[in-house]
Amino acid sequence: MMTTPLATDLYQLTMMAGYQHAGITGRSTFELFVRNLPAGRAFLVAAGLEQALDLLESLRFTADEIRYLRTVPALAAAPDAFFDDVLPSFRFTGDVWAVAEGEVVFPHEPLLRVTAPALEAQLVETALLATITFQTSIASKAARIVTAAEGRSVIEFGSRRAHGLDAALHAARAAYAAGCAATSNVEAGYRYGIPVSGTMAHSWVMSFAHEIDAMRAYLALFGERTTVLIDTYDTVAAAHAIVRAGLRPGSVRLDSGDLVALTREVRRVLNEGGLVETRIIVSGDLDEHRIAQLLADAAPIDAFGVGTALSTSSDAPALGGVYKLVEIERDDAMAPVLKLSAGKRTMPGSKQVWRLSQNGRTAGDVLALASEPSPGGRPLLSQVMRGGHRLHPSPGIEQVRRHAADAVRELPDGLRRLQDWDVYPVHPSEPLQALASRVEAVCRD
Repeated sequence: MMTTPLATDLYQLTMMAGYQHAGITGRSTFELFVRNLPAGRAFLVAAGLEQALDLLESLRFTADEIRYLRTVPALAAAPDAFFDDVLPSFRFTGDVWAVAEGEVVFPHEPLLRVTAPALEAQLVETALLATITFQTSIASKAARIVTAAEGRSVIEFGSRRAHGLDAALHAARAAYAAGCAATSNVEAGYRYGIPVSGTMAHSWVMSFAHEIDAMRAYLALFGERTTVLIDTYDTVAAAHAIVRAGLRPGSVRLDSGDLVALTREVRRVLNEGGLVETRIIVSGDLDEHRIAQLLADAAPIDAFGVGTALSTSSDAPALGGVYKLVEIERDDAMAPVLKLSAGKRTMPGSKQVWRLSQNGRTAGDVLALASEPSPGGRPLLSQVMRGGHRLHPSPGIEQVRRHAADAVRELPDGLRRLQDWDVYPVHPSEPLQALASRVEAVCRD
């Protein structure tokens, strides 16, 4: 993932120039986390780390970009050395600790921790937030939809509704990581090895004088494992026509109408015609709640295609991630810092999250200082980058997918409900609370 360093907010660059002018060259630690869960979410599924690390390893300012920055009025006071030395030689040289992709996380738990010279750690804030929070948002939505489907396949269909092609690509990746069976996005298949799936459009059917001829031609070319769309005109009549013509599609897809009544009738027609193995796929403005209701109504559905609600996380389209300074180097030592803004208070110091389990289920988390001894459980953050370089290759998408499935499966039943879920316990450790009190006292002194 090659991203220009200009893909950032202006104040990151003005602060970079300010750090250089003020001689603030020591290390700083920032943590990326979410303060509150969006409405409709009991947990989050971390995603986007691979692209975030790609970004950190590749950031470079080109000569043309530096020439442009010289013309930006807000940077007019920056010293020449900022343009002549700092920007041309810029590389990310920091250390990164992160939660594994596919892990379940909760508010105030760092998904990512960056320790680097202040200029470097500051510049990457915008890009890291955009990368991590978007994919995490989509993966979290996908996990709910997959849970609602109760073992039936969910196919991500949302590229045409996503907020741009880059968003479509990464939404497909995040959705697959969180349990979707496939995507309609071919680029995601090419780049990430995700299974791709699709049927046909109504335009194909309407291009023929007779609907059955469109289906016959499609099946003749692509074979009997193909899915055909049957709701262009009359859904049940199309099912009858398939049986009469002796066609044997692998699946039929319905995209409109009363899906409960129609799928029941289509299933009856197919079964009576000997097509008991032909699957029924439905799509059309589906989300986890609609899927749960369809299954509660005993609709004979084998798979779901989900588009807009998934690829835009339409009920919670923005995940309120933040990237906050928690310590900075002063006098050759790291000094913890915090923010006391009303409603936006932070906790000082580099932190680790410890996950406690009981009887094979996730039982609660402890938010602790990274320097503390283990309170039990397993640590969620591990070091993934040192000196600006990965410590090991990113795991493949199938490994991320397995991790996500295991993490969601281990959650208590009361947390996997689509509504009225339990509150998950996350407790700050006593040393962390004590440090926060000391630092606050100094700030208020």
